[in-house]
Amino acid sequence: MKATALLEKQHAHVRSLFKRLEGKPKDIAALLDDLASSLAAHMAIEQELFYPEVRELEKDLVLESFEEHALAEIALKRLLATDPEDASFKARVVATKELIEHHVKEEEEELFPKVEKAIEAERLTQLGKQMKQRFDEVQRDGFEAAVPRGVAKTSADVAKPKSMNTATRH
Repeated sequence: MKATALLEKQHAHVRSLFKRLEGKPKDIAALLDDLASSLAAHMAIEQELFYPEVRELEKDLVLESFEEHALAEIALKRLLATDPEDASFKARVVATKELIEHHVKEEEEELFPKVEKAIEAERLTQLGKQMKQRFDEVQRDGFEAAVPRGVAKTSADVAKPKSMNTATRH
């Protein structure tokens, strides 16, 4: 499976989890665990494998994606720390969902079409295999293992290459 198709499939899975969470599910703990581990694994493969491969195609959007991952990670931490009976739980589900939806829309409508045009299908398939393998590893280990503790540093901060941190001067 091509890298972009894999990411789109994962986006669809996360959308379905959010839709179920917005209802009154009986299995909230399992849904939250699936959501957190799926998003942590998804962000890991984008940050470690996909973004480094495509960053020169759309550098500003990739930099923005790292920032969105950092915000999503903080939103997830807050959501996971909230009792489902707490009045703010639903609001945190909605806010996290909206943040993720914005990110997904930019990737699927802006980044992926450029990637599909610029990178050969064979390379995207090879990258997809690497990403799937890494996704399975991170998802198996879970959210807690994939993200730094606290909010001062996120996995996006750790993964972003130093070369992307320096402004280019003309």
